[in-house]
Amino acid sequence: MNVLINKPLEKLNVLNFKGIQMRTFHITWLTFFVCFFGWFGLAPLMPAIRADLGLTKPQVGNTIIAAVSATIFARLLVGKLCDTWGPRKTYTALLILGSLPVMFVGLAHDYTTFLLFRLAIGVIGASFVITQFHTSMMFAPKIKGTANAVAGGWGNLGGGITQLAMPLIMAAIVGFGYTKPEAWRLAMIFPGVLMLIMAFIYYRFTKDTPAGNYDEIERFAVTGEKVSFWKACADIRVWALALAYGCCFGMEITFDGVAALYFFDNFKMEETQAGFWAMLFGGMNIFARALGGIVADKVGSKYGMRGKGVLLASMLVLEGIGIMLFAQAGNLPLAILSMVTFALFLKMSNGSTYAIVPFVNPKAVGVISGVVGAGGNLGGMLMAFLFKSPSISYGQAFLYIGCIVIAAGLLLFLVNFNKAVVINPSEAEMQTA
Repeated sequence: MNVLINKPLEKLNVLNFKGIQMRTFHITWLTFFVCFFGWFGLAPLMPAIRADLGLTKPQVGNTIIAAVSATIFARLLVGKLCDTWGPRKTYTALLILGSLPVMFVGLAHDYTTFLLFRLAIGVIGASFVITQFHTSMMFAPKIKGTANAVAGGWGNLGGGITQLAMPLIMAAIVGFGYTKPEAWRLAMIFPGVLMLIMAFIYYRFTKDTPAGNYDEIERFAVTGEKVSFWKACADIRVWALALAYGCCFGMEITFDGVAALYFFDNFKMEETQAGFWAMLFGGMNIFARALGGIVADKVGSKYGMRGKGVLLASMLVLEGIGIMLFAQAGNLPLAILSMVTFALFLKMSNGSTYAIVPFVNPKAVGVISGVVGAGGNLGGMLMAFLFKSPSISYGQAFLYIGCIVIAAGLLLFLVNFNKAVVINPSEAEMQTA
């Protein structure tokens, strides 16, 4: 038997579906893709929901905040569970529990009940941490950044596809004779059912590591050590990455939440048209996040972790400039062009961030992935406060965010990531033991 069959892969061939490593890779990104339908399925339906429930701008802003705030705590918990319980069981449980508020949000009859459902749905965002952790387990150090970026990017693509798919599903339901208030409620059953299907597939067809599940291989028997949450976080690099992720992924989920409304209100479109342009932003994930990981791995092989840090800082500065241009776009063509520009650098920043995360402390990948992932949602939550203010327009909010992202990028130039642990082959094997 080939001994490499139970080892992390050193190459990523996305056309390969054989072996537990590649099977897990494809299942985990597809599961994350489906999770976005549950997590942000309501966003492109907000024009109809706003009219149905009579929501004010501050109330809409609160629902955007709710969508990302619960994920902060969920990501911290899920990161720890990945280290101790295993990604397979953790993802299965999250999918089953998360599907319930997605399918039952249609029972909301006023602002308060809708807000509570939106808060519960936000827990699904923790799926990202499991995706990145599980991918890290399946690939060798030299390819982790690329593998994480491709899995994360293809999963994030769900955030774009849902912007168009959910309005089309709602329109199809209306075509069967239902009203819009009925149609948006029925439409949310679709992503909930998909999540339950993926829960079965994930539990049945994946393993925690190439060598087997945690309870089969006694994960900590070889390393002999569990790194505590506080010890893992007593590292400035963890918080620098959390800040960076707050500025890139935080902006991504904020934009996912407001894009359809922004195009609907500013350019007087139908829900499906607004959803199409919002989808274009998410659609960049098909290659841009992967590009960030690929470039980061190449830069890292030549310039080390310091080079990866400089790359990430540069991408953030360019992202911020693009957001500021988008904020001042006076017509649709310019808005689309500037959106695509900042989306490219934003998603490359996402990929670059998680090309660094697995190397900060290889014995606490789950914890650190959770903290950095939570930083992304914290950033999204703070940005969302700008969009609920009655005195700040959406354009002004984007302008302020662009300035903040540039400042964060400049600060990141000062962080030295060279202290990151260099993993030799024996240590890479220990991660899966």
